[in-house]
Amino acid sequence: MSYYLILGIGLLAQLLFSARLLIQWIASEKAHKVLSPTIFWQLSMVASFMLCIYGWLRNDFAIILGQLISYYIYIWNLKSKGSWMLLPKILRALFALVPVMAVGYFLLQGHETIVRLFEQEDLPVWLILFGVAGQFTFTLRFVYQWLYSRKAGESVLPVMFWVISLTGSAMIICYALIRQDLVLILGQSAGFIVYIRNIMIACQFKWHKKQKIL
Repeated sequence: MSYYLILGIGLLAQLLFSARLLIQWIASEKAHKVLSPTIFWQLSMVASFMLCIYGWLRNDFAIILGQLISYYIYIWNLKSKGSWMLLPKILRALFALVPVMAVGYFLLQGHETIVRLFEQEDLPVWLILFGVAGQFTFTLRFVYQWLYSRKAGESVLPVMFWVISLTGSAMIICYALIRQDLVLILGQSAGFIVYIRNIMIACQFKWHKKQKIL
């Protein structure tokens, strides 16, 4: 497949990820508190699907692993928002089965998958492991968000979600710089400001809430 086509898929996925952050940021600035809008999760799911394809075409296991883990959390948040059931059944089935089909494909390929994703002459094992660690840390934010939201009984984006985002993003940028991956560098760099600003908004909201109580 053409290098530019693969790059285009990755850039479009990152554009959607950046768009979700921009929309969430603007909504939170207007409300003076951190919000979790439905479109944030809708764009997340579509972008995740595309980035998973990009990761496979790039032979990048770190990207694939990160997207497969967070995929179902996006669906859970859409269900929590009441928008998941609004999709046609065939689309719900397609979105729900994609990760299962991807894992099944990896298992069926066996040795070939390992060779394709790990045994790359120009990519040392330590760098792959560092990339996986970065993606794992970045993905943990959604695991934390899911557990926090289940406890709260609604879809929310807590402060620690943004702190974990900032940490994981820094690791992925280091990995991308070494790998010279323009898609990851641009995508992660764009989110840095939003992560920091959401932390500030959340802290300011808690401070004002505390002042009102006092």
